[in-house]
Amino acid sequence: MKPVRSLARIMLSGIFVVSGANTLKNPGRVLPVAKPLTDRAAPMIQSLHPRIPTDTETLIRANAATQLVGGLMLASGRFARPAALVLAGTLVPTTLAGHPFWSSDDPVQRNHNQIHFLKNLGLFGGLLLAAADTGGKPGLRWRAGHRISHSRRSVQRAVRTARRETKIAVRSAATGRRLPG
Repeated sequence: MKPVRSLARIMLSGIFVVSGANTLKNPGRVLPVAKPLTDRAAPMIQSLHPRIPTDTETLIRANAATQLVGGLMLASGRFARPAALVLAGTLVPTTLAGHPFWSSDDPVQRNHNQIHFLKNLGLFGGLLLAAADTGGKPGLRWRAGHRISHSRRSVQRAVRTARRETKIAVRSAATGRRLPG
């Protein structure tokens, strides 16, 4: 199953690597579309930390760089699950700013944006699956539960052994015999 997972991750990440690289090279092409969204998000970003730059071009470049790096990580399989979650997060503003079909009056433009919106929604679903995929290995929750269960059994064995040795020591002391060892 590993080759299928690897191929699927590479195919899923391709759009993020290419669009991230293109947008980093030329952020001006998406500037007019992204400006309304970044203007609304700027006060919220400033409230997090006043030194974070909130100009539209910087935010576009940050999103593009995140998509490029996240796409490469997903494709390579290195930190693929966190990368998929980060990519899913970058897809939200990209989709809202780039494909607002609900605000278009032109039926052709509305249809075009709706198709791309739904495509991005499908990518979002694929990224969520990639984020949940453990590669056939047990997930962190199972491993933690298994480790706790294993530790509990080890403690129970140690308690039983201590009780048994205590009983032997008490019997030996009662009969006056010396313990071996």
